Amino acid sequence: MKFTDGLWHRPTGQVFAGSVEVADILRADNEGLEYLVAPKPINSRGDTLNTTLLTVEITSPMEDVLRVKLSHHHGVREVGPGFELFPDGAPSKPATKLSRPDADTINFSSGGLSVALNTASRSYNLAFTDSTAAGAAQPLCAVESRGQAVVDIPSHHTVHSMSSNSLLSSIPDALMGPNHQTVAPPHAANGWVRFMLNEMTLSVGETIYGLGERFGPFVKNGQNVGMWNADGGTSSEQAYKNVPFYLSSRGYGIFVNHPEEVEFEVGREKCSKVGFSVRGESLEYFVIGGGSMKAALLNYVRMTGRPALPPAWTFGLYLSTSFTTSYDQDTVSSFLKGMRDRDCPVRVFHLDCFWMRRYDWCSFTWDPEAFPDPKKYLSDIKKEYNVKVCAWINPYISQRSAIFKEGVEKGYFLLRSNGDVWQWDLWQPSMALVDFTNPQACEWYAGLVAKLLDTGVDTIKTDFGERVPHLGVKWHDNSDPWKMHNYYTQLYNDVVFKTIQKTHGASEAALFARSATAGGQRFPVHWGGDCESSFEAMAETLRGGLSLSSSGFAFWSHDIGGFEGHPPEEIFCRWVAFGLFSSHSRLHGSGSYRVPWNYGDSAVAVTSKMVKAKLRLMPYLFAQAIQAHNTGLPVLRTMVLEFPDDPACQYLDKQYMLGDSLLVAPVFHASSASYYIPSGKWTCFWTNEVIQGPKWVKKDNYPLDMIPVFVRPNSVLLLGPEDTKVPDYDYEKTQLEVRTYALDKEVVVDVPGLKGEIVGQVKVKQDGQWEAGKFKLVKGKN
Repeated sequence: MKFTDGLWHRPTGQVFAGSVEVADILRADNEGLEYLVAPKPINSRGDTLNTTLLTVEITSPMEDVLRVKLSHHHGVREVGPGFELFPDGAPSKPATKLSRPDADTINFSSGGLSVALNTASRSYNLAFTDSTAAGAAQPLCAVESRGQAVVDIPSHHTVHSMSSNSLLSSIPDALMGPNHQTVAPPHAANGWVRFMLNEMTLSVGETIYGLGERFGPFVKNGQNVGMWNADGGTSSEQAYKNVPFYLSSRGYGIFVNHPEEVEFEVGREKCSKVGFSVRGESLEYFVIGGGSMKAALLNYVRMTGRPALPPAWTFGLYLSTSFTTSYDQDTVSSFLKGMRDRDCPVRVFHLDCFWMRRYDWCSFTWDPEAFPDPKKYLSDIKKEYNVKVCAWINPYISQRSAIFKEGVEKGYFLLRSNGDVWQWDLWQPSMALVDFTNPQACEWYAGLVAKLLDTGVDTIKTDFGERVPHLGVKWHDNSDPWKMHNYYTQLYNDVVFKTIQKTHGASEAALFARSATAGGQRFPVHWGGDCESSFEAMAETLRGGLSLSSSGFAFWSHDIGGFEGHPPEEIFCRWVAFGLFSSHSRLHGSGSYRVPWNYGDSAVAVTSKMVKAKLRLMPYLFAQAIQAHNTGLPVLRTMVLEFPDDPACQYLDKQYMLGDSLLVAPVFHASSASYYIPSGKWTCFWTNEVIQGPKWVKKDNYPLDMIPVFVRPNSVLLLGPEDTKVPDYDYEKTQLEVRTYALDKEVVVDVPGLKGEIVGQVKVKQDGQWEAGKFKLVKGKN
C-alpha cells in the first residue's frame, strides 16, 4: 500500500498522522518502554487539542528479540485468530536492560539487540543496533520521523491490493449476500479505510529476502509484496505461502505479527525504506537479531515453531498418478513395475484427486470402479513394491458428496453472514468449506482422515486451502474473516498432521502441503505448487524455494518436470536432477504422466542415477534433517545465508546449499551450465575435480546426466551402499563409505538413527584417518 505521491505529496483524500516527537513517557524500566508520540511538535497547550496520539510499547519476549506495538484507539476489540508464538515452549526470561546515556536518549536492550529512542523535540527516531557478533553496536535499521503513522485513505485507493484483486472480491458466487444480491467489495465502496504504518530504513547495499514462497525476483528490493494466499501457480506475484517475515543481509529479521493482509513496500514506494501496513488500529512487529542472518532466522523459527522431523522414507522418490490422467489399479501397478524394472526406486506412491469419483471431492470415498477393494489393493502394492502410500485431499466438500448433508445439518461448514452455507462453483460444483474454528468440525474431519489412513494410506497431500472467503462470512468462533483468509491453512494442516500422528505415531507423520502461513513449517513437507514445463518455470520454482527457506521452512519439494504441459527430454532430465537434490522429491504432472520412460531413454538413465545418488547420501541428508528439526536451520539454504560476507552471494538465485556441505547448481539449459564457487577448494561430487574459489564457472556441452554438485572444503560425507533401494536403511548398522574433502582440521560427523536421534559420531583426522567406534566404515573411492 502506498501512502505518498512522490517526495512531496500524499494522495488526494488521505489523512495522515505520523510520528514527529515523543509527547510523554508512560513507562521506562528494565521490563520495557511505553510512550506516546505526537504527529506534530507540541509547542503549547493548544497543540495538545484536536490531535492524534500514538502509543508505542517496546518489550522483549526472548533474548535478542524486541517487540514493538504501535496502537491508536485502544477500545477496539482484539479479534482472532493470531499466530501461535513459542509453540515448542516458552523461552527463558531475556536479559533486558534500560539505560539513559544522555538527556534525549532512552536505550532498551535484550541480549545483544538494542533500540535507542530519541526523545528530543521534533526528532523522533528509533534506532536498532546489534552487538552480538562484533561486540560494538552495529546499526541494523531505524524508524525515522513520520515513520510510524495512522492513515485514513479513500476506499478506492485499495483497489490494487492483493485482496481487492482476488477472485474472492470479484466473482458473484463469492459476494452473494442477502436477497440473492451481491454485496460491494470494500474497494468499490465509498468512505475511508484505516491503516497502521511502520517504515524501516533500508541501507545502501542492504538486500531483503523471504516473505514466503515468492516466485518473482529472489531479492525483494523494489517490490510491493502483499500477504494474501492465492491459488495462482508459480508464474506471477501470487503465492500459496505468504509469511510476513523478512530477512535482511544486515543480519536481522522483521516479523509482522498479523495473519491478515500485510502489505510490504520494499524500497519501492520509498527507495530507502521498507514500509509495512495493516488495516485497523494497531500494528505489532518483532525486530529479531542474533548477530547474523542465520541466527536471526533461527530466532524467528524459535518464535513460530520448529519443524517436525519427516520420516526417513519421505526422502525417497514420490511417484504420482498425475492429476487429470486416467488411473486405476492396473495403471498404478504398471507404473510401479516399470520403475522397478528400470532401476528407479520409488518409496512413496501418490494417488491424486481421482481416487474419488469426479464431482465428489472431497468425499473420502474411493471410486468403486477404479479401486473396488482399496484396502486389499494398497496392502498388495505395499508388499509387492515396498512403497508407502500418499493420498490427495482438500478442505472443501462438494455438494454431491455423500457427507455434504451431514456437514450442513451439523454446522461444520463456513456460513455467509445471513446464516446460509457459503458455497461456490469454482473447483468443485457447489462446494462448501470446512469450518476448522468449530471443534466438532475438526473432530469430524479428523475422523474422515483417520478412516482414509486405516485403508493403508501412510501420508496425506493436503492440497488447496488458499481461496478462503473474507467478505460476508461468519466463522463458528467469530474469527475475523480477513485474518482467517491466510490463517485457515494453519488450522487445516494442523488437524491433518495431528491425525496422522495419532494414527501412525509421532515419528511417522508427514504431509505434502501446498498452502501455509507463518508457523506452517511445523507441519512438513511443503511443495511449490503448479508450475509449467519450461526452464523458466524451473527457475521460478527454485526462487520460490529459496524465498520459502528464507522464511523459516526447512523442507521443500516441487513437481519434477513441471505440473502443466509435457516437458521435452532435456527439461525433464535437468529437472529430475534438481528434484532429487532437493530435500524431498516428487514426479507429478497435470494431464500427462511423469514416468521417465515417457521422456526417452536418457530420462530413465538420469532418474535412476539421481535416485541412487540421493539414497546413498541419506546418512548425510537425514543428519541435516535432524539438525533442521532441532534448530530450524533449513536443509535447502540460500547462498547468502551460508556465505553472508561474500558479496557475490547476495543475488544468487540459481544455486543453493543442500545442508552444510553440498553446493547444488541446477542446470537451466539443454547443454550449458553456469555457477559460482565461493572461496576455498571445492570438490565435484561426481568427478572429484577440484575448483579453487572464488570463481565463476561456465561449462558448455554439460552432460545431461549431471548436475553441478560440489562438496565444501573440510567436509566428510558418509555414503550408504551403492545397491540400496530405499532411503530408510539402518545407517547405524550398514557399512558406510567415508569420503573426505580438502581437510585442514579434524571433522566430526553425526550418524543419524531412523527414529530421529544422533546415534553416534565419526571423528576424521586431518590426514583422513578415522575413529570408527561402533560403525562399519570403508574408505571412499575419492
